[in-house]
Amino acid sequence: MDMAFAGELAINGALVGLFYALVGLGIVLIYKASGVVNLAQGALAMTGGYVAWAAASMAGLPGWAAVPVVLAAMFALGLALERVVLRRMTGEAPIMVIMVTLGVEIMLRGVVPGIWGADVKRLDLGIGQDPVFLGPMLINTAYLVGGAVSLALILAAVVFFGTLQGIVLRAVSDDQVAAWSVGIRVEHAIALAWGISGVTAASAGILWGSVQGVDWTLSLFLVKGLAVAILGGLDSVPGLLVAGLVVGVAESLVGGLLDPVVGGGTRDVVAAMIILLTVLVRPYGLFGRVHIERV
Repeated sequence: MDMAFAGELAINGALVGLFYALVGLGIVLIYKASGVVNLAQGALAMTGGYVAWAAASMAGLPGWAAVPVVLAAMFALGLALERVVLRRMTGEAPIMVIMVTLGVEIMLRGVVPGIWGADVKRLDLGIGQDPVFLGPMLINTAYLVGGAVSLALILAAVVFFGTLQGIVLRAVSDDQVAAWSVGIRVEHAIALAWGISGVTAASAGILWGSVQGVDWTLSLFLVKGLAVAILGGLDSVPGLLVAGLVVGVAESLVGGLLDPVVGGGTRDVVAAMIILLTVLVRPYGLFGRVHIERV
């Protein structure tokens, strides 16, 4: 493979990996707050893309002007899901709560395209289409802008966990009973995590929707986000950055090398293989904490 072409694949893949890390961020936030893996994150990203398209096309708002409205709506949706659905599962086995999030994922995958249609919809955020030249390499402008926004949001999450509210979320994650005993409103902390998760998922859905269009396939971000969250460590926000770059670059290079040989489809296998190998070899990820239970 030509070195310039390999570099182009790696850089564009790394930028796409930051999109994946943004989806994984919502999974990590909820896990850190409640100890539950959120399997509804892909559908939340899809919903954010659809709502942005609806606000831009039906309400007549410019794409960029619709973004804050959509993020506010998705924050409210995250709060509503926690209040109406997840809070009812308090005290249930963790696997049952995870199944409920999967049910939300499946429901949104059916309902949202059913309302607005399953055909691909164009979402214009005003990002230029001309590529950026880095020597002989072509860098996708939409990837560059989206990667920069994703990186900024992930770094903001790192800073957030150093604030008082972030420390509260970490305390809730470590021991909910102890958090309750010192006066922390555990349900409010978990609701906040779900609200922020809705915002991060919608951000990824809007950014990726501006690249490939908005349709139900945005929900497939779930597998990418899970791969990043599991590889980085389900309780590590900084680990998302490293894992996102690894997953994105691996996908891009494997796709560039093998797709011409086998006819395509290899990119989708990479995330699944990363999940499988991480769980088998290092279940707590690259930067996650090792949990030791004494019996």
